[in-house]
This record gives sequence, structure tokens and C-alpha cells, in this order.
Amino acid sequence: MAPERTLTESELNRALLARQLLLARSGSSIPKVLKRMSGLQAQYAPSMYIGLWSRIEDFRRAQLDRALERRSVVQGTLMRATIHLVSRADYWPMAIGIRRSRREAWVDGRARLGYSAKEPSSAARKLRAKLGEETMSRGEIHELVGSDSVITNGVNMWLDLVRVPPSGTWERRRADLYGAAEHWLGPPPAKLDEAEGLELLARRYLGGFGPSAAEEIANWAGVPRQRMLSALERIELRRFRAEDGTELLDLPRAPLPDPGTPAPVRFLPTWDATLLVHARSTGILPEEHRPKVFSTKTPQSVPTFLVDGRVAGTWSFEKGRVRTKPFGKLDLAAKRELREEAERLAELHA
Repeated sequence: MAPERTLTESELNRALLARQLLLARSGSSIPKVLKRMSGLQAQYAPSMYIGLWSRIEDFRRAQLDRALERRSVVQGTLMRATIHLVSRADYWPMAIGIRRSRREAWVDGRARLGYSAKEPSSAARKLRAKLGEETMSRGEIHELVGSDSVITNGVNMWLDLVRVPPSGTWERRRADLYGAAEHWLGPPPAKLDEAEGLELLARRYLGGFGPSAAEEIANWAGVPRQRMLSALERIELRRFRAEDGTELLDLPRAPLPDPGTPAPVRFLPTWDATLLVHARSTGILPEEHRPKVFSTKTPQSVPTFLVDGRVAGTWSFEKGRVRTKPFGKLDLAAKRELREEAERLAELHA
């Protein structure tokens, strides 16, 4: 057997950029792009639009609004109990794949407060009966389940809820209108089970972030490592090594660009998943800059921009302009490219 190839940080960086469509924008539809990048974090509604703008050719805000209204994409609480924007086709496999793990984590984290699965399960039954095919605001749900914030926040672990537009969009950023996923999208396929859902999660992660260690995949999905390992055993994989010896898993024929491939300037939104710890091995966020992006002083993180495939500063939209704050000195070519891309991003905000 041939020895496993060792991948450098630069190779992992370019693989991530290619798979996240940050080397070249895609002409594909929004659902196809979301499948490619394994969904998009959506705690802050504008982040969805900016994340897709950086990855889709000629993207306009109205495209995502239409996709949400037509239900070809949906926002729901999924991986790591975090709001994600995913394709309609991926929602149920993802939700069912992580359901048991999410419930276990909820109970484990609140047992010391005297809660068990009984309370949110009972609240979910009451909410399902009242909600039916209608929508409810967070305030209405809170009142219905007994005005207990712990239960209000946990009820969607036992009843799959989705954000219903126009809430959670660019124009109405407060995501406070919910519907039952089984009504909004239709019920899940009858034979869909946890094993199938976990396999899809693993494939989506590797397709969007690989090559990766098994622990990174489990971390992203929010499931126990052993549970994810069982899913990975059922998938055809190729194997590599990181420079520190860690085993890396990948899908056959997934892109591995040359590490010298030019990487264009790209703007990333708040909470872009490429910057989270599960993608740390790619070097996309240099460790000396991590405290500037994620810290107790900035719990919501900050928008960033990439130069040559790595975070090189932060940005903000002020008075009709995108203002950039580089972490260090940029060469003239990078400054010009950054300025031109910033002007295009300002047009998205207009």
C-alpha cells in the first residue's frame, strides 16, 4: 500500500477556498451552492446574503428572498443548535441526522438546573397542536409553553421549526416568525433515519471543507465523535495526513488545487463558517488574528476580508461605503483589488 500523502497548510487552504467557492464564483443556483458549501450560518440575516454574494456570480438580494419564499431553501436550527440556511433537499436529512445528539446535549447542559427531556417534549406536543399549518411569533411561542425561556429555547429540539419569511431576511432581520418544518417543507421521507442523515452530513462537510479530520466533522455537526465515525465507515473515502500527522479524510475526486493557485480578494460576513475552529488547519484565519475576530469583546464576531486566501482585516458598511481596516500593510495590487471588490459589495447594500 502506498504511503498516505501529506498535505501542507497551503494545500488545505486552497482546497477549502475551492470548495467554498472562494477561488471562483459559481453560476449555479442557490440550493446547489448551499449543498456545495454544506449550508451557511444565518444567525444574522444579512450574513446569508453577503456569504452568497461572495460565492455566486451576479448575486442579488432578491434571489435569496425568492428562494426563501418558494421554499427551495430554508432557515432552521441545525448543526451545533445554530441557525443555518440549507437547501430544501438537505433539511430533513440534516435535522434527523443530528436530532438525537441535539436532544442529548440539551438535557446534559440543563440537568443541573432541574430540567429533563420531559419538559421540552411536553411543550413541543402543545406547540404542534396549536401551530398546525400556521405561523407563530417567538413571543406567542414563549407564552404558550409557559413563559420559561429555557423551554422556549429548547422546544425546537423536539419539534422541528423553521424561520418563515419575511422574517430573517435583509429587510426584516428579526427572525421572529416560525412554522413547523413538516408543514412548511412537507414531512420527512418515511425511511429516512439517523444513519442516512449522518452520512449526508459527513459528505456535505467533506465536500465543503475537506480534507478534514473525523473530529472536525463531528465538531461541525455537533455530534459525538464515535457516532460520526460510524457514519464515515459507510462512505468511500480517500485518506491523507496533515503535517502534524493527523489523519485527514476526503471524498474521492474532490478538488485539491495547486497551493500556488491565486486567491482573489473576498469579503466574508459575520460568523462565516470557514473561520470557525473546525477549519483551523487550513490557516484561513491566522492565529494571531483570531482574537481580533472572535473574543469576549466581540461575541458576534466581525465581518472580515481575505487577501491571498487568509483573513487580512475587517470591514464595515458606513454611510453608503464599505470601509476596510487591514491588520497589516497591503501591497498596491491587493489594495486596488480590495477597493474594487468593496465598491461591488457596497452595491449589494444599496
